[in-house]
Amino acid sequence: MTWWQFSLNCQASELEHIEDLMLELGALSISIGDAGDEPIYEPLPGTTPLWQESVLTATFAAEADPETLYQQISGALPDQKAASLRQHGLQDQDWEQAYKQHFKPIHCAPGLWIVPSWSEPPDPEATVIELDPGLAFGTGSHPTTALCLAWLAANKPAGIRVIDYGCGSGILTIAAIKLGASQVCAVDIDAQALSACEANLEANHIGADQVLVTTPETMPSDPVELLIAKILAGPLVELAPRFASLVKPGGQILLSGILKSQLEDIQLAYQSRFQLAAASCREDWVCISGKRI
Repeated sequence: MTWWQFSLNCQASELEHIEDLMLELGALSISIGDAGDEPIYEPLPGTTPLWQESVLTATFAAEADPETLYQQISGALPDQKAASLRQHGLQDQDWEQAYKQHFKPIHCAPGLWIVPSWSEPPDPEATVIELDPGLAFGTGSHPTTALCLAWLAANKPAGIRVIDYGCGSGILTIAAIKLGASQVCAVDIDAQALSACEANLEANHIGADQVLVTTPETMPSDPVELLIAKILAGPLVELAPRFASLVKPGGQILLSGILKSQLEDIQLAYQSRFQLAAASCREDWVCISGKRI
């Protein structure tokens, strides 16, 4: 069976009108993607940022007449916009299996793997984080997360307490526990992220006695030996004094979510409180650690 898809490029101001048009004509689903190379970073809860130029794709049922749909859609659009309309068929398939094929085990560092629940660990002797893709940010493939995992694998937090600030899916919390941390406080401002974190902790057989999942407002204020913060650069700068108060003298901080162009701002914000190490880089992203002075 073939489903019918129609795609066209839209400015942000045009999306709502074109989405309404597609729905009125019977679209079963609508997806929106980046038409160029404009990054959108992790949004705040309750916000839905859009690209300046997007590709809108509407999917229609197999029994729909594609020629009639094409005429209806193009006829309702300005000539210049109608000229960009593209039509193609989408063959039916086992979508669950197709989805799973996109997510393979990820080798994070020597002896550390992320493995989806439907896969076997490539190395049975390795430390394995079981994690399925979900709504919360962080599946291990993005450089911001990968840099932190590599650091944790090389600097195992054995027997220490850790704060994972901006925990998202909980991947770094799980890694810290499986690499020997005694306790982790997993913190996020997004209720959806906290729910995802709790579910992933349960899937990895990590109990509430090992991890406290909480918000910034309710987290404990006792200093710990390691604080990890994988958030945006702006909040990292603003939170520098608070993070310093949450790390014991001689303890470590690990900061990620930073573009190369933002590194100097981070260094300036933290260098008076931490002895900073050289930054690690992957693609356009950096991760930096430091010892509390």
